[in-house]
Amino acid sequence: MSLTIADGMVVSTHYTLTDDDANVLDSTIESEPMVYLHGAENIIPGLEDALAGKTVGDKFNVSIDAEDGYGEVLTELIEIVDISAFEGVDSVEPGMRFESENEDGGLDVIVVKHVEGNRVTIDANHPLAGLTLNFDVEVINIREASSEEIEHEHVH
Repeated sequence: MSLTIADGMVVSTHYTLTDDDANVLDSTIESEPMVYLHGAENIIPGLEDALAGKTVGDKFNVSIDAEDGYGEVLTELIEIVDISAFEGVDSVEPGMRFESENEDGGLDVIVVKHVEGNRVTIDANHPLAGLTLNFDVEVINIREASSEEIEHEHVH
């Protein structure tokens, strides 16, 4: 009897993620598969929904809009700050990434988008926010999660 992907299952997949211009954004093909606990919101909602009901060996393509991926770009997460906010950094350049503690005590990744004089435009949106995500997926393995994995809401 083959297992089907459902809540409480540990799932291993290989995937290649591309944007609408077929640029590869991420892939597990030449590395370890992605392993996650289904139903625990460990992956983006659109991909989790697409995987539900699949079995080992299933291969499929799915296109996920921003709403079911990393969300739309939120303008309130883009702001201009004074370069003095980067104390101790010799040179602030577009593309640089910094971690910043958020209100919940977690870490947000902040990306420098533009530098003009002492004014630095930063963006705290996820780098894939606003994009349609195209996944080419193969289900590698499925197993029942342990009670500890379910309690902790992630794979051990």
